Amino acid sequence: MKKFLSVALAATSCILFFSGNKHYSYADAQLTSGCKSACLMDAYSGEIIYEENAEAHMPIASVCKVMTLTLCFDAAEQGKLDLDGTVTVSDRAAGMGGSQVFLQSGLEYPVSELIKSIVVCSANDSCVALSETISGSEENFVAAMNKKAEQLGCENTLFANCTGLPKETQYSCARDVAVMFANLINHQKYFEYSKIWLEDFQHPDDRITTITNTNKLIRKYSYCDGGKTGFTNEAGFCLAATAIKDNLRLVSAVLGGSTSDDRFESTVSLFNYGFANFKNKMVLDCNVNLNDKLPVSRGKKESVAIKPASDCYVFCAKDEEPDITFNLITCQAVAPLAKGDEIGKIEVYKDGVLCAEVALVCAEDVQRASFFDNWHKIADNWQL
Repeated sequence: MKKFLSVALAATSCILFFSGNKHYSYADAQLTSGCKSACLMDAYSGEIIYEENAEAHMPIASVCKVMTLTLCFDAAEQGKLDLDGTVTVSDRAAGMGGSQVFLQSGLEYPVSELIKSIVVCSANDSCVALSETISGSEENFVAAMNKKAEQLGCENTLFANCTGLPKETQYSCARDVAVMFANLINHQKYFEYSKIWLEDFQHPDDRITTITNTNKLIRKYSYCDGGKTGFTNEAGFCLAATAIKDNLRLVSAVLGGSTSDDRFESTVSLFNYGFANFKNKMVLDCNVNLNDKLPVSRGKKESVAIKPASDCYVFCAKDEEPDITFNLITCQAVAPLAKGDEIGKIEVYKDGVLCAEVALVCAEDVQRASFFDNWHKIADNWQL
């Protein structure tokens, strides 16, 4: 059953369609300083807010680990990696250079601690240890990274390793990095690690390595709760980051910074611009019933109150009033029904384009009608 309805606009977990098809450009001047490319987008809709040279192929150094972490969390959700399990570190993993937590070959480490070390201090040895565990080899893991990038529509990205250490065939671009990072933060587990500033990493042989977050914005910018830095001489200083304020979550990517301060200051500039000019407009409130009721068969009541299962927000500019319409798709309602039972979905349209779907649920219980309830109904109708 399909019907258009009017709701009491007063619906955060809804299915949002990551389009990235609309480009806003309110800035009169370049927002970054000392960086070769940049991209700022709404994390949930994928709508681009601001870009600079965003499709240029560039090395991204350790920002590559955004995809490494994505595959780790994907594997955990698919049951291929036990976050409470352990990993035995290979000679190859232990011998990785660059940023590391100095894993010892042959020792067993908790999976969750290895992931944490990648998020917080960009540990190359942990990346390789997990890649070998998930895919059998880093080479197989890299193939999976490229497949995932293709699935996300990242046409200007090619991975050659899981660490971001220099390799000629490896590149990405600011827009693809923003898309990949927006996908990573769909894993809420990520935020359990991303806000850690300083912590001791405990080795099985009782050694301790102190890990420090490479993303300084965790302490310097109050709205930032996650990010991934990267640096090599070839890539310069890079940063993918996210920040949230007033229900608006932004994702930024800056690549090729001349200095470390360039990437952090440019990211703050992007976030400030985004929060000043854009908003997420609430269009459905999970605490407010819809105006319409749904007919119920075989129930003590003839209809049931309905409401969205979750809040829903629509991204737009602060000076914009988009045309928001709704399409209600329902199942046949047959008693008994319990409060919270899913009974359909609400499609949310922004300016005629489908932008979100929200589950539709019963807002009350409806008991099944008894023989006597039905007899009274027949009697009442007869008297009429």
